Amino acid sequence: MGGFIVGIAVLTGTSASVFTTLVVPRAASSRLLRSIVKNLAAMVRGVTLRAGTYEAKDRMMSVAGPLGMVLLFVVWLCLLVIGFGLMAWWTSGSTLGHGLAISASSVFTLGIETGRHSGTTTLEVVAAGTGLLVIALEIAYLPTLYSAFSAREAEVTLLATRAGTPAWGPEILVRHQWFHIMTELPALYGTWERWSAQVAESHANYPSLMWFRSPVPSRSWLTGLTAMLDAAALHDATCPGSAPRQSRTCLQMGINCLRSLAGPMQISYDPDPLPTTDIRLTRDEFAEGYRRLLKVDFPVERSVEEAWRHFAGWRVNYEQIVDKLTVLLMPPPAPWFLHRPRLGSAQFPRVLDRTPDDPEAGNNPE
Repeated sequence: MGGFIVGIAVLTGTSASVFTTLVVPRAASSRLLRSIVKNLAAMVRGVTLRAGTYEAKDRMMSVAGPLGMVLLFVVWLCLLVIGFGLMAWWTSGSTLGHGLAISASSVFTLGIETGRHSGTTTLEVVAAGTGLLVIALEIAYLPTLYSAFSAREAEVTLLATRAGTPAWGPEILVRHQWFHIMTELPALYGTWERWSAQVAESHANYPSLMWFRSPVPSRSWLTGLTAMLDAAALHDATCPGSAPRQSRTCLQMGINCLRSLAGPMQISYDPDPLPTTDIRLTRDEFAEGYRRLLKVDFPVERSVEEAWRHFAGWRVNYEQIVDKLTVLLMPPPAPWFLHRPRLGSAQFPRVLDRTPDDPEAGNNPE
């Protein structure tokens, strides 16, 4: 009888995990998935330390998300076999091995092993139906993941021409000023406000998406989002009078997005930090970005000291979460990100305006 009760408990827990993850996804209900992917990623990170280049490390890390999903599906099916096997062991009156064989045959609808008791027959029918339902839900789950991944990566790819690779906040403002397209910044902020809302909804409900990496090693959804937040914060900090209102709404939605993702990843953060709280980014690093703005005659309204105070007051709201996600997800090295010597040094994005009159691109703002 004890085996039957344990089997019911295993099936109940597994069914709840499947239902809340695939049917009614919630950020707080993906404990099994989170555990599998985080442990798998930790193992992969240990192996990647031996790889020579970041590109090689990125290829290794790219398996963590997809493989984590496959392992989750396998774990669910194995737990179903164990749960029904324990129950079949009690109803059939045979050995545990035979009970597991009956369960596996039923869950995978093979029909190669069966019991002789009526109670076992009923259990086999239930197991077969449950197995078919779970497999069908798993198959339907994959297109949903790919659709959300594709929508996320489209904007990350488009941002590369405006923010460089790796993406950097000041570079966004520099290129818009240099290319005389400053009027397009409000629309860009609006696009990333909507992008943040979509990612907050999809990635909080399906946390495995956070581990799916961009096809190009130098790009990442995390560096792209952080670059947009830095650009909006820098714009508001340096040009309080002329910065578009969309910069603030983009900032707020981006911060909300990161906080939504912190929940399923169990990342702690201060929900209401003071603007005077210290941040990891140094004033010298900020000054480098400020100087880049001056090189293209960006219409700054504040000195570097005054702008730094206001910029830090914005960044304190999201830097802590970004740093912790950086450790977990291992995005490419980028300016203003957490320093990770083992992955290589951050390279500043560059654009060379080569022309027949200036083949060496002497007018490059760098």
